[in-house]
Amino acid sequence: MARNGYATVWRWHFYAGLFTAPFLLILAITGALYLFNDELNDLIYPQLRFAPSGDAVLPAGDLVAAVREAYPRDTVTRIDMPVSPGRTAMAFVTPEQGEPLRVFVDPGDGTILGDVIYARTLVGFADVMHGSLLLGRGGDALVELAASWALVLVITGLYLWWPRGRRSRAFRFDRRTRGRKRWREVHRLVGVYTAVMIVFLIITGLPWASFWGDRVLSPVSNALELGYPPQLRHHGGGEASAAPVKTMVDTLGDAPWALQQAPLPHVHHHHGEHGGELDTSTAAINRVHDILAGQGLPYGYRLSIPSDAGDPYSAYTYPDRPQGQRTLHVDSGGHRLLVNVGFDDYGAIAKAVELGVALHMGNYFGRANQIVMLLTCVAIVALVITGVVMWWRRRPAGGLGAPDSPPIRKRYWLAITLTLLALLPLAGLSLLLVLAFEKGMMTRCRSVAG
Repeated sequence: MARNGYATVWRWHFYAGLFTAPFLLILAITGALYLFNDELNDLIYPQLRFAPSGDAVLPAGDLVAAVREAYPRDTVTRIDMPVSPGRTAMAFVTPEQGEPLRVFVDPGDGTILGDVIYARTLVGFADVMHGSLLLGRGGDALVELAASWALVLVITGLYLWWPRGRRSRAFRFDRRTRGRKRWREVHRLVGVYTAVMIVFLIITGLPWASFWGDRVLSPVSNALELGYPPQLRHHGGGEASAAPVKTMVDTLGDAPWALQQAPLPHVHHHHGEHGGELDTSTAAINRVHDILAGQGLPYGYRLSIPSDAGDPYSAYTYPDRPQGQRTLHVDSGGHRLLVNVGFDDYGAIAKAVELGVALHMGNYFGRANQIVMLLTCVAIVALVITGVVMWWRRRPAGGLGAPDSPPIRKRYWLAITLTLLALLPLAGLSLLLVLAFEKGMMTRCRSVAG
């Protein structure tokens, strides 16, 4: 029975590795690049990243006005204020034609320093490739599917490694091995020493996946009041409003994970009252800037400029440590603070996810955090290479070389499938498809043989 179990696990480890190998290679390389996104951007675009005028910072409205003057036919949708003295501000510009631009502004005097198309930069390419393989939502689903099966790969790998006898050699490299066995030794030890970190990377990355994160974890955590702050639940247009409730991610396109599905406050304009009437003038944006500065945010915030009446100005901070996250909404006329929430207002699940994301991205502990995550990415690359080499050396000419596996009882298949469907829905659904395909092939072979 034990031998049959080992053969079955080996077979699933083989197929999971064969499917995930190219995706894991892409994710590891692009993830390693994005770990050093600030350093790479500073190296490649120093003329855009550092302010020639020094540490001075003009109000946000003045910087938006400078961008509007330089790009008169385009729309400024967001302004990111400098994160520290001596840094530039960055405006998000949507042109009449072509791809969105990121425009860099000297915050001291409003000089336009240049612009880039994000996806055409090294860091932007790595970011988009890491999240969706440059394939949009379909690519996002593929990444999620690969990440889900990578968890299966780690679990089955640990089962195969588990010492069954000479435990003293379980964590030691056998130098006497040669050829394919030496590759297996490297694969075995790299896997066992980095398994925990690989699992951590997968788990902390899954909340950003469109299916598991957006349709499972986020709705469940918010319904249990463990996600975005419960006091935000009653924002939006209300029952009397014909307009659908908008979320932060709907309007900003970007937000801390904890607040992506939080409804935006919607303010109706009444005669003689400020709030609902849209005002995106320089003066209005400067009023917003003054409100944010009064709340302790003179710079370092990302401000979204509303496009529809009743929508607020939305500003948030995204520091290396999520405990410093702040999100503020100001009415669409720039007169009144509507919402002011921070990390302490998040629910338990949202706090855990934000902490995990900060560690995943190498932000929380600075350079040490980056190095640990980089080594984990290097380990994934090593595991893919050694696994492929082992497979290539053992496969028969013209064959796949998949390990044989004895039949598994139906109740085991049922337990495995239900577990995957509950914890990793895309992986569970893909397993159902595989089982259905395999059963169909077996039925076809029997009919042909008969």
